[in-house]
Amino acid sequence: MTMAATAIQPAIATRRRSCWMGTPEVYFAKAIDNSRLVKVEDPQRAREMRQFGIALGCLFVLVMAYAFQHFKAIEYGYKIEALKSQRDGLVEMNRALSLEEASLRNPERIDRMARELSMTYVSQNEDKSQPERRLS
Repeated sequence: MTMAATAIQPAIATRRRSCWMGTPEVYFAKAIDNSRLVKVEDPQRAREMRQFGIALGCLFVLVMAYAFQHFKAIEYGYKIEALKSQRDGLVEMNRALSLEEASLRNPERIDRMARELSMTYVSQNEDKSQPERRLS
């Protein structure tokens, strides 16, 4: 009996494996002719779609205007900072030039340099026919 049981078991196992589950799916190709169909115009849907498109267009314009203003504000901020930096440099240069001008206009300095160059003052009654060095 054991011999018979071992011979039956492989047959049962193969039967279980070959059994498929569910229904098979079969696809058939069928040509469909829609040339006789006519699209019915729906005026309410067309109006709704037109309003939706206009609303989207307005939203797009508003978003783009906001973005444009935002980026321009950032750009102007950078320009303002650059101009402030340039102005600070010019103010510092003006201060340095004013100090240099004040030191160059100092009468004591001019008198000392004239003496170093052996220059003298010319009086009103001196003869002006001689070439001379004068302070100006």
